Order: sequence, then structure tokens, then C-alpha cells
Amino acid sequence: MSSLLSGRTALVTGAASGIGAAIAKEMTDQGCKVIGVDRQEGSHVPLLKGDLSKTSELNDLVAKAQEIVGDIDILVNCAGVAFGEQLVDLTWDKYDFQLRVNLHAPVFLMSLLGKKMAERGYGRILNITSIHAKLSEPMATAYDVSKGGLESATRTAALELGPQGVLVNAIAPGFVSTPMSVVDGKDELESDWFKTVYVKHAKLPLLRAAKPIEIAKHVAFLCSDQNTYLTGQVITVDGGLSARF
Repeated sequence: MSSLLSGRTALVTGAASGIGAAIAKEMTDQGCKVIGVDRQEGSHVPLLKGDLSKTSELNDLVAKAQEIVGDIDILVNCAGVAFGEQLVDLTWDKYDFQLRVNLHAPVFLMSLLGKKMAERGYGRILNITSIHAKLSEPMATAYDVSKGGLESATRTAALELGPQGVLVNAIAPGFVSTPMSVVDGKDELESDWFKTVYVKHAKLPLLRAAKPIEIAKHVAFLCSDQNTYLTGQVITVDGGLSARF
């Protein structure tokens, strides 16, 4: 019996930890040949060291990935960074860095690999965005801008690449238990404010953050041949958080 992604190849950014690591492992478990990209060590899959903030390196990263796994059928843009800054205190370096990693790199990877997928008449692209693209909070201007931009780019790519057999979607997670939830050495998902606001008062209907695997399983489906007609969409996976007024 074949697995969901048998015979497919994928490039997954941010594959060393958190959601990206879970995606890389789940796709591998589903029969996919995966190559990851990250600045850090550690992954369930072969990993290319790369700095996605440097768009000049993207062509080389794609070429190296293809040398390892061959033609790439699936692109998952998962790498992301976040720095908290008040709007009136924005610094260019932090703002620019977040946009380069969270928005510019995914868009240019979609351009590079989307062209090759279109030439072959098949492809799947999945972008990890965030509920921050639609719901905001203080000190998240750059992050919100980057994720909102990536959702717009997802829709545009779906329109342009759809006629050539390439489906492009995004998943917008809510709270997920990953290293990114640790701020100043403390896990915000274990803090009193999170437990009071989101759990005690049930602002988060499922009363807990997601596990990375709960995002990864949706990614695997959307990138598989089981998905034949869903494109240009942003699927929110937030435990019902955004359903509440």
C-alpha cells in the first residue's frame, strides 16, 4: 500500500526544529524524499545549511537541493523569525530581516521552483503563514506585515501557476508549542496570562496550543495527490481561536 507522498520530492525550509521539523518528518514518513534548509543543525532529513535572509543564496540552495533529491515536486516555506517591537520604536535592521526571511525568501523560492514545476506540469507549494496575517497584537508590526504579504503572494501564485498544474496554498497556525514560543527563556504558552486568557476563559476553544504534528498532517495532505482541486486558499489551524468575537 503506497503512502500519501510516495515517489515525491520536497524542499522544506525551517526544517531543523518546530513546525518545519514536524513537516519534514511527516512527509518522510509518508514516502516523500525530503531535503531541508535551515541555519541550525538537527533534522529528521538531510539538511542544507543556508541563510534565507540572503536572497542571493537562493539559486545555489535550489541547485544543491536538486543535486540531492532531483526535480523538486513540493515546496514548503516554513522558516520564520519574529522580533517584538513597538511601531514607534521600529528599527530598520529587525524589520528588514523579518521581511527577508518571512516574505522575500518564500516568494523568490516560489518563483524559482514554481517555474520548474510549471514546466513539468506538476507541483505543490505550501506556505506557513500565521493567524497574525488577520488578527494582530501589539509589538508585531513587521511579523504581521510579512505574514499578510505571504498570504497575498500565495493567492497570486495560485492564479498564475494553476493552469500549469501547480497548486499553491497556505496554512495559518495559531498558537503552536515550538521553540518560537519561548521568549527570554520562558515559554509563553506556560505563562499565567496565557492560561488565564486563553484557557481559563476559553478564548481558545480547544484549551491548548497545537502540537507541531497537528500542523504537519494538514501540510502532507495539501501537498499530496489527494488534493486535486484546492488552491489559492489559506487554511486556518488555530483550535477555533479566530472563530470567537
